[in-house]
Amino acid sequence: MAKGRRHFGSVRKLPSGRFQASYWHEGRLVTAGTFPTKGDALAELARVEVAVRRNAWIDPRDARVTLREFAENWLTGRSDLRPSTATKYRGLLERHILPDLGAVPLGSLAPSRVRSWYQDLAGRLPSTADDAYRALRAILNTAKSDRLIGESPCQVKGAGQVRSPERPVASVTDVARAVAAMPERYRLAVLLAAWCQLRRGEVLALQRRHVDLLHGTIRIAQSWVVLAGGRPVLGPPKSDAGARVLALPPNVVPAVVDHLEHFVGPGADAWLFGTGNGTAVSPRNLARAWTQARVTAGRPDLHLHDLRHSGLTWAAASGASLAELMRRGGHASPRAALRYQHATEDRDRAIADALGQLAGAAPIVPIRDEVADGSRT
Repeated sequence: MAKGRRHFGSVRKLPSGRFQASYWHEGRLVTAGTFPTKGDALAELARVEVAVRRNAWIDPRDARVTLREFAENWLTGRSDLRPSTATKYRGLLERHILPDLGAVPLGSLAPSRVRSWYQDLAGRLPSTADDAYRALRAILNTAKSDRLIGESPCQVKGAGQVRSPERPVASVTDVARAVAAMPERYRLAVLLAAWCQLRRGEVLALQRRHVDLLHGTIRIAQSWVVLAGGRPVLGPPKSDAGARVLALPPNVVPAVVDHLEHFVGPGADAWLFGTGNGTAVSPRNLARAWTQARVTAGRPDLHLHDLRHSGLTWAAASGASLAELMRRGGHASPRAALRYQHATEDRDRAIADALGQLAGAAPIVPIRDEVADGSRT
């Protein structure tokens, strides 16, 4: 009986004594590598055969593309990224990822190599290490989707998780003191950040046309982002959810009216917070004024973004649902909004009072049954 083909591909012995494995794929002869023994070569061919049958075959030529080459093409092709996000990725690649891993071919980037890189960076810059790991993971997940690698080597347990420390929460009194300590033309900025839960870039991107006093609303349609080097660029809100129309709290409306009258030009495109020559106020100038005001208010620990955090915490304490917090804060996912739904003492007291009112509608049952002479039954 004639012998059938014993295995996928072929193996030949080289003059060096090593064994070369090769196979045909899609009309092209592919070399799978050279190995010290024939058994090793056959094992590699068996692995390739399984991958071909499972439609998970990786072209060895693609696996030789270096991380630097792929990452550069990946970042260039990400036209969906906001300028600030693209700048952040560029900085992480150039300063923390490519110097150590850039020359490594994708197919040779083992989990142990990624783990060693991450642990070294985390030992020096923990927060930066997680940012860099998330960027690397996104890049290599794309390489996997493009079938340049079989599995992503980003397999470090717990790496890349967001570990934002709990930010301080300002009280209503703290904010009032800070408003009083700000220059008059910037006071509304503090009120909008706290009571309308706006980001700094959203506050400074507001123009007269975004304010609707008839309906008592404010529209968030654009935002300033600061790129590397401190250059602010006007663009869309942080996400689709960031484009929103918010109701102004009654305590803020008079301040808006007064600010429009005294500090904003008559044109629809006049900046709510502008300079003498008609340009928008620089984020740096607002930050400088806030730094002085928070010290005067007795809260030097408060960053400008903490006003937004405080306002969302107040909203959660007032009973706002998760969906309402997401809309108010312009959050695209529940994850960010969930942090504001933690219990507060004030909200807990309000819940207890509400339960007491509910109980008032029903007869009170004594916890002890007593007879006429006062003794227990």
